Amino acid sequence: MTSVFSVDGKNLACTVIEAGPCVVTQVKTVATDGYEAIQLGFEEKKEKNTTKPQLGHFKKSGTTPKRHLVEFKEFDGEFKLGDAITVDKIFEADDFVDVTGTSKGKGHQGVVKRHGFGGVGEATHGQHNRLRAPGSIGACSTPSKVFKGMKMGGRMGGDTVTIQNLQILKVIPENNLILLKGSLPGAKGSIVIVNK
Repeated sequence: MTSVFSVDGKNLACTVIEAGPCVVTQVKTVATDGYEAIQLGFEEKKEKNTTKPQLGHFKKSGTTPKRHLVEFKEFDGEFKLGDAITVDKIFEADDFVDVTGTSKGKGHQGVVKRHGFGGVGEATHGQHNRLRAPGSIGACSTPSKVFKGMKMGGRMGGDTVTIQNLQILKVIPENNLILLKGSLPGAKGSIVIVNK
């Protein structure tokens, strides 16, 4: 993350994204695939690390192998195989976009961090090591079980997260960069999908 100053002098926190150039690697139509979509490839990949079926897929579009492939069912305009899509063709300053990414994995966490439980609080009697415990989790002999979906400790993070209505503060076409207001899911250098 970084920050930029707006026209009226406010310091705005923003995240810089490298968004392209993305290459159209497949155009799906109703006649051949049953629905309309385009497949975009991002980030170069060595041929020796690419499988033969993938190499044939990329040769059809006349492009070099790509590391990441994403399909978009909703898109504006006509696209052909091998077209390079840059940020200035799609995005403009002050547009609003949705960003989807994988959140940071946090491993196994207790109920205080995972679900925001308060813990035992200002405990005094007999609570020497139970301050962050979940407390009671089940009922009596009826129903004699713990219900599914009970908020308990467990694996946290590593989920697909979408943040909606992020404002584009600036587009830098010569470097294919977008400055988005606020933070995004995932660690530095992770891959995200930007939907208009």
